[in-house]
Amino acid sequence: MLCNHKTLTIKPFLTILLIGLYFCISHVAIAEPTEAQSVPAAWSVHGQLTNVTQWHPAFTAPYTGQNSLHPDSDSKETTDLTLFAGMRIADDGELWINPEIDQGFGLSNTLGMAGYPSGEAYKVGENTPYLRLPRLFYRQVINLTGESQAIVPTTNQMARTQSADNIVMTIGKFSVTDVFDTNTYAHDPRSDFFNWSIIESGAFDYAADAWGFTKGASVEWTQSKWTLRGGFFDLSATPNTTILDPTFSQHEWVGELEERYQLSEHLGKIKILGFINQGKMGSYADALQLAQQTSNPPDTALVRHHSSQPGFAINLEQELTSDMGTFARASMNKGNKEAFDFTEINQSLAAGLSLNGDRWGRHDDTFGFAAVANGLSTDARNYFAAGGMGILIGDGNLNYGSEKIMETYYSYSVHAVDHLMLTLDYQYVVNPAYNRDRGPVSTVGTRVHVEF
Repeated sequence: MLCNHKTLTIKPFLTILLIGLYFCISHVAIAEPTEAQSVPAAWSVHGQLTNVTQWHPAFTAPYTGQNSLHPDSDSKETTDLTLFAGMRIADDGELWINPEIDQGFGLSNTLGMAGYPSGEAYKVGENTPYLRLPRLFYRQVINLTGESQAIVPTTNQMARTQSADNIVMTIGKFSVTDVFDTNTYAHDPRSDFFNWSIIESGAFDYAADAWGFTKGASVEWTQSKWTLRGGFFDLSATPNTTILDPTFSQHEWVGELEERYQLSEHLGKIKILGFINQGKMGSYADALQLAQQTSNPPDTALVRHHSSQPGFAINLEQELTSDMGTFARASMNKGNKEAFDFTEINQSLAAGLSLNGDRWGRHDDTFGFAAVANGLSTDARNYFAAGGMGILIGDGNLNYGSEKIMETYYSYSVHAVDHLMLTLDYQYVVNPAYNRDRGPVSTVGTRVHVEF
């Protein structure tokens, strides 16, 4: 698998080192212009530091496979430090670069659950910090008609004004989910929920390398209350690897229609997304047929040929009151072939709510609760029951049951330090990796997140 299998030891001094680096950088960060300034800033620098630590107690597991969640009590941590540097190329064009330092491991080397419990854990882990470049992209806004709108400066977004009707084009290296399948209440593991299948549509097998980023382009056309998006992105050279296909012969097409509306004066959005992956991928049925002929465990890597895998997702968010909102996601893919770049989920249904702390005098605090049920196709069930391995799962056997996850978190704003958030997270998982023979398992997590 992709994960580094060195001895896994938590090294707190590495986190301290990154925190020290954060304070050094934060003192030279460039602020955006104030309202009194008439000339837009030519460049912008922001940053963030996030540490997530997760632990689970021992749980029942009569057998454990190559890709299983380890049944013994376990604790792991991840830390990342990111710089968001932007330059204004033209009045409506921006170039952004995001160098990042990463360190740490997810629980069981980011294996053992299809809905993995930490969106901050990548499929590649290292004991020591390492530098990488997740994003390098150019964004161009084409103003059309409508009222002028003020765009607030933030990470990867400079202060500007744009017309209500517009076209936004993005090209370069970034994440598909920077543009598609976004949700106000469940999308960012640095500020809201942790679980992969809650922060994204579980069956949306979006193009990505092992860290979740890819190369490609997107176009967004906004008119009044709706936006139409389209994108073309590079798949991995082979499923679930660190290297993207240099020729783009393996790629993903994705489209999304967003409608914005008001319900009793409260804002809401509904998004309908469709995608198709085209590349060399293995059929579960073909892998099983070959396994029967050779008396070996099935392996999709042995039967890969150029084919396609389509899927769709529905994404809803609705403000209920001024301090509370709810969300829901439903997604499905065809499921007769191996997952390419995300995780083994063929059907997923998630819903939850988010409540800020106005009711108890803590405006910047957030409480969240969500639940998700993930499922496998019949072909995938047969493959894993016969001992097949996937991206994140593979117990060597399978007594199938839908993977059910409940997550709740509380994010606490430390008012003494600007933009510092401390989060406590709890997840309860029934049938981890769809296996009734293993678990249930609880995970407890903490998150330290600061922006500058």
